[in-house]
This record gives sequence, structure tokens and C-alpha cells, in this order.
Amino acid sequence: MNTFKRGLFLSLLFILAIVLVACSEDGEETKKDEGKAPVSTEGSKVEELTIGYTGPLSGPAAFYGEETLKGLRMAAEEINDSGGFEVDGQKYTINLSTLDDKYLPNEAAANAKRLVQEQDTKFIYTPHSGGVYAMQVFNEMEDFIVMAYTSEPGVTETGNKMTVRIPPRYDRYIEPFTKYEMERFGKKIAFLPTATQYGKDWADSLRPVWEANGGEVVFDESIDFSKDTDFQTIMTNALAKNPDVLFIGGPSQPTALVLKQARDLGFEGGFIIMDQAKLDEIAAVLGGSYDLLEGVISTPPLVTSRYGGTEAFIEKYRSQNDKDPGSESGFHYISLYILVEAMKAAGTVDDTEKIMAAMDQGAKNLPEDKEVYYIKGVDDDGGFLPLLRMAYVENGEIVQMGEEK
Repeated sequence: MNTFKRGLFLSLLFILAIVLVACSEDGEETKKDEGKAPVSTEGSKVEELTIGYTGPLSGPAAFYGEETLKGLRMAAEEINDSGGFEVDGQKYTINLSTLDDKYLPNEAAANAKRLVQEQDTKFIYTPHSGGVYAMQVFNEMEDFIVMAYTSEPGVTETGNKMTVRIPPRYDRYIEPFTKYEMERFGKKIAFLPTATQYGKDWADSLRPVWEANGGEVVFDESIDFSKDTDFQTIMTNALAKNPDVLFIGGPSQPTALVLKQARDLGFEGGFIIMDQAKLDEIAAVLGGSYDLLEGVISTPPLVTSRYGGTEAFIEKYRSQNDKDPGSESGFHYISLYILVEAMKAAGTVDDTEKIMAAMDQGAKNLPEDKEVYYIKGVDDDGGFLPLLRMAYVENGEIVQMGEEK
């Protein structure tokens, strides 16, 4: 019995020793694997690329900021749901990192520094010229590209080599806007634009063209939408000068209220509306009718466009938001696809110089089914080259004019 127990005990010890050796070998192999950098072979590991955004997500311009973000989110979700995109054999998905700057340039700059320092962000979107100019002070030094959603011509005339301007530059609208309003209503105009740098620059560009065509600026004050909510006093003062045309603009919602105040006080003339405000969004604030917008000239609603990807984009946007999309969401949507195509063409996701050089090719490589707008290319200064399209309201209907594809 003792012999049997001893033999059994020795057998168990032998088995235990084998198990311990095997576990030890497995443990050593695991430790070695953990110490190695993961091997990135095609299709085996997907990396995440951060795209930054700083814009107004609270305050009077919050609706505007959210509309710009919706287009970015739609594009990022589509790209990620399709498995990401490939650059130089490596797959990437997009992490959209967003921060609220309340439409303030200094907040935009602080947000940009945070995105760069904390997340090593190489691309930062902002939908206002003040934020763009604030970031241009240091973006080249910090090595990130400003994706600027502003029609301000100056942002691509500063010599900054790391700025992309997404919408058409507004100075292309000024001559045709002026001629239409003068011919229909007269030559006296009152200036009531938004009290931002963008509004000031728009006014400074409009004034010499208006005057060169024989017009007169009879009133010139701006409206601070971050502070002013009652426009009766300033509008009464402007209308006391008997203008034929009012120059107004800023975010769509407060612009609609300015227009309504003018109509409520009996103004029957025309309006030049800065391209930031959108006709369909203004009409929506005013109950959905274009009757109060008679004589307005501005940029056309996105829903009147018809390009390769417009219909699908509108349908998807409506299904997610139960309303029509605006141009902010449409331009941001295609801009992210163009940025991705530029990275593919450059063969890098972090060499900003190469990516900027490939931006024109990125626009030309935009898939037709993503073509919400037609972009002919990107100029040497970093500006997108969309078609120039305008619209005016006559007899309660939108009438379009401008370039066609």
C-alpha cells in the first residue's frame, strides 16, 4: 500500500512539473509578445485619425454651428461604417473631436491649441473667419491645417500655407447682387450687417462697388447678435433715411428677425443678404413662406442643387433630422471626403505640406456619389473652386442664376 501511494505521488509530481514548465513557457512567450510593437499589416490593424472642430455650439450662433457639424458627422460616420479609408497600405477611421468656442476668436484659438497638444490633431475645422484668423497666428508653427468654412477672401490671401477655404469667396457675389438690387429697387442702401470681422469685411467690399455704380450708403451700423435681441430702434433709425435696399446678414435665425422687423415697420424695398444666412432657413423662421423675402438676393438653398450626390445626401439628412439640409452641412460633408482623398493622393495622414499640395487632386478625386456640390478643384492659395450660384425671390418663388456644371 505504501509502495502504491509513493508511486502515485511521484506520478502526480511528474505531471505537475510538466504542467508548470508548459505554463512557464507560455508565460514567457506572452511577455515577449506584449513587449513588441504591434505589427501593422494591411487589413490587420485599423488606426484612428482625429479631426478637430471648434465652433459655436452654444449662444446665438449655436444653430449655425450645429449645422456645420452635421455634415462632418455624416461623412465621418459613412467613412467609418465602410471600414475606414486606406493611406499607404494602412487603414484609418475618423475620430471627430468637437469643442464649443461660442463664436469667439480667442476661444477658437484656445480650443485649437488644446486639440493639437492633447490629441496631436493635424486638421481643425472652424466655421467663422474670426476663428480662422486667430488660428492662423500659430497654425503653421504648430503644424496643423485650418479647414476654414468662411467665404472671407482674406483667409487665403494672408500667405498662410496651411489654410483651406471651403465655400466660395463672397466678393464674387457683390457685383451681381448690386446690379440686381439697383435695377429693381434703387440706389440708396442702408448697411446693417453682423458686428463680426466677417460682417465688417463684407461691408467694406460692398461699399466701393455700390458707390462705383452710382449708389449711396445712407446708413451704416452693425448689429451684435451676441448682445442685441430687439432690432426696432436700429431699424427705425435706418428706415428714417429712406433706403431702397437693406444690407443685412449673419446667422440665418437672427437675420430672419432683422428682416421681419424691417417688414413690420413698413419697409417694402429689397435686401442684399450676406451668404452666411440661407434663404430656406430664413423662410423657415418666418413660417415657411417666402412672401416676406420678396426682393431678396443671396445664395440658393442646397435643396435646389442637382449633382451626383445631392439627392442621396438630402434624403439621408432628412431621415436623420426631419428637415432639409443647408449648405453648411453640404459643404462640410464633401470637404471631409476631399480631405480624405487628398491624404490618399499624398500617401500620408500627418505630412501637412504634402497633404496641402495634394488638395487639388483630392477635389478632383471626389467620388461622384459624394458630389453634393461640384468642386472644380482647389486653387494655389487653398480655396475650393465651387460654381458661383445665386438666387433672388420674385412673386414668392426662388429664381436661380449663375454658373452651371
